[in-house]
Amino acid sequence: MKLTLRQIRVVILLLTFSLFFIGLGYSLGQRDFEVRLSGLKPEVSLDRRLPPSKEKVSFSLFWQVWDRLTANYLGRKNLDQAKMIYGAISGMVASLGDPYTVFLPPEENKQTKEDLSGLFEGVGIQLGYKNERLAVIAPLTGMPADLAGVKAGDYIVKVVDEAKKIDKDTTGLSLPEAVSLIRGPKGTIVKLTFERDGVKEPFTYSLKRETIVVKSVELKFIEKSGKKIADLKLTRFGERTAQEWEAAVEDLKNESKKGQLAGVILDLRNNPGGFLNGSVFIASEFLSSGVVVQQDKGADGKETFSVNRTGTLLNEPLVVLINQGSASASEIVAGTLQERKRARLVGEKSFGKGTIQEAQDLSEGAGLHITIARWLLPSGKSIDKEGIKPDFEVIRQPAEDEKDQTSDPQMEKAIELLTK
Repeated sequence: MKLTLRQIRVVILLLTFSLFFIGLGYSLGQRDFEVRLSGLKPEVSLDRRLPPSKEKVSFSLFWQVWDRLTANYLGRKNLDQAKMIYGAISGMVASLGDPYTVFLPPEENKQTKEDLSGLFEGVGIQLGYKNERLAVIAPLTGMPADLAGVKAGDYIVKVVDEAKKIDKDTTGLSLPEAVSLIRGPKGTIVKLTFERDGVKEPFTYSLKRETIVVKSVELKFIEKSGKKIADLKLTRFGERTAQEWEAAVEDLKNESKKGQLAGVILDLRNNPGGFLNGSVFIASEFLSSGVVVQQDKGADGKETFSVNRTGTLLNEPLVVLINQGSASASEIVAGTLQERKRARLVGEKSFGKGTIQEAQDLSEGAGLHITIARWLLPSGKSIDKEGIKPDFEVIRQPAEDEKDQTSDPQMEKAIELLTK
């Protein structure tokens, strides 16, 4: 049958459209595509991408649940899609069973960065996990929690904030979630219920939030038996630590020129840690060379961090104070100085946080903290969940009045070691 010119044009047009739609369908099947759901608040862009080819997983079940919720849920008009997505991601990360690997929604990521900058509003508690329970790593000196009598090692079992309509058990809370619940505007009240080893019944403190300004380094001098001792208190390894440390050490050296310095006390009690490179920086003040810490990255092998600068306190007699609130980077410094026989340790066994987290920024202000390695002492020993044992164990018993800080047998022992 002979086709007319018009019929030929129609056939060509149909073939062109067919090829176009086949190509479009193939393209969409291979690439991510975007679905925007209208009528829900807030509107979010949903990227229904296929899983990586090497992963034998399907997201069909996720999208089944998503679609049924958005179609059938009683309160679907008020669904917070962003919150749903954050919750799904948080659940994925929580499934790893590592309380230190966490997804941080924008507000929580902001709070974490405030921690390291040393300025925020709250009650002055550094949080962590002990026996898989939310615990106080360290109360910050002079802050509301410390003044109320909160101690390192206390378990936080409940958070109540009447103004924010929060009444929540802490079981299953991630660290950022707990921080978010406890923090709040200056002048507001949060009630925290604690459990303490050796105390039979839980107890509750009503804490008034304040602006928390955390200074990393404090220096003072102690006169004893005609001798002068430098007391260097390091409270965290944050963004300003190196600058504050160098200023304190400069003051220390200037003061030592006026008279014989009997030694240095490095007080790491209630120091919850911070940046890993901060621990290398501080240890390098007291060590002339050698390994400070190792990272065990599992299948990716080990990485060694050694002294990276010339310190100015290489020969001064040194005692390091630690307690249950000494964790992470502070344990690296204490453990390394102990193993290298550069310092004697006094106090109580440390917290035992031996993993390293890498902080990664994500889109929209969110963040992700991933446990990437275990840190090891120069000998290769891990202290994760074990802590560091001091050379001289001195338990600081709580005074009858918990606000009485005048008795400090750990400091007294350190002074004794440097003056006898």
